[in-house]
Amino acid sequence: MNSLKKKIIEKIRSEGPINFETFMEMALYYPGLGYYARDAAAIGRKGDFYTGSHLHPVFGAMLGRQLGEMWGALGRPATFDAVEAGAGMGYLAKDLLHYVQGSSLFESLKYTIIELNPALRRRQQELLSEFGGKVGWVSSLHGLEPVMGCFFSNELLDALPVRIIESDGELKEIYVSVREEEFAEVRMAAAEEVRSHFRDLGIALPAGYRTEVNLKIREWVGGVIERLSEGFVLTIDYGYPAWDYYGEQRNRGTFLCYYRHQVNEDPYRNIGEQDMTAHVDFSSLKAWGEEAGLKTSGFCSQGTYLISLGIDEVITELCGEAPDPFEVAKIKGLILPEGMGESHKVMIQYKGKGEPGLRGFAMRNQSGSL
Repeated sequence: MNSLKKKIIEKIRSEGPINFETFMEMALYYPGLGYYARDAAAIGRKGDFYTGSHLHPVFGAMLGRQLGEMWGALGRPATFDAVEAGAGMGYLAKDLLHYVQGSSLFESLKYTIIELNPALRRRQQELLSEFGGKVGWVSSLHGLEPVMGCFFSNELLDALPVRIIESDGELKEIYVSVREEEFAEVRMAAAEEVRSHFRDLGIALPAGYRTEVNLKIREWVGGVIERLSEGFVLTIDYGYPAWDYYGEQRNRGTFLCYYRHQVNEDPYRNIGEQDMTAHVDFSSLKAWGEEAGLKTSGFCSQGTYLISLGIDEVITELCGEAPDPFEVAKIKGLILPEGMGESHKVMIQYKGKGEPGLRGFAMRNQSGSL
């Protein structure tokens, strides 16, 4: 039995069964032992998962292009804050900064990474050392001064802890207990915040349905808005509108675990050594943002967004008029439906005067479907 499993068991024996959100938070973020908090955290093709930034540098370049458009929409301020949360190994930051280096935006750019893992922070600092004082780090939102610019994340919200819900005609919440040194699920009445969430969505789950609710996203959005004086919130993640998320075909939810690129549905093994994730409910993200004062600029699939934003132009900038077929194959993974083009969605929310139009949603803006 590893150290983290022992600590979770000790907590349960001391306090009684814990809801799944608490279990998942400890498994992923317990200091020094959780999956994202340990020194050995591995992200990329050799780890348990990889993101768009691992496919090709054009992904970071496209976000650099997007920041440039946002900077212009805000009137080209002398200081434009770009705050990346959950930067992984730092590849997205590196590719983005390389793309905008030498531009007017670069002179104004103040790039901050929110990273709670000291080991990952050291790796990021080493990778980004060429940019000197252009990049800074904080361990949480609380370490930030007021921001004018853009908060952005790529596959962050899917890793926030979720509540697991089942219905037997009434909503039940999964709690984690211990039986003979192993974890065991128990079903208890769902908390009021869970019941009110489904009431707000206007969704009644049928008997036998199992799914998840991510209320931590609401906390995250609230913290971001408190620190955003003016600007944008850009979220890239895999997910669905609520009507699709809680559709009949998804009666087992979206929760999955990843261990060395192998998928499983058992969160109670490989404690602290496997990723846990659930898709994002973008309808709730939109609603929670609007409740707190954000306007929804747009929402669509990643492939559509990148094409609309001009990925063809950036490919030519980076690879020339006749790019290598191998490079093209990797880029296709970002935009085609069988890659990340359809599974991953892009949402941009805005706080400020007016409603700036953004090129990435010129082809298709599906925010009305949320």
